[in-house]
Amino acid sequence: MDGKKRSDVKPGIEVHVILKQDQRSGKKTHGVVKDLLTNSATHPHGIKVRLQDGQVGRVCEILSGK
Repeated sequence: MDGKKRSDVKPGIEVHVILKQDQRSGKKTHGVVKDLLTNSATHPHGIKVRLQDGQVGRVCEILSGK
């Protein structure tokens, strides 16, 4: 799944995100979702989340669901 629908993204799931500073390169960062920061039901660039390590980025790929 690509992480563009808020209903697919939940705290505790494993994801790949693209951090703000990595948007040009497209470098993916692996992590576990702590908080959802996007309020709308969908977002064309992916739902913005805070990872458990504090990094903030947009979900580009969901690896595992709970």
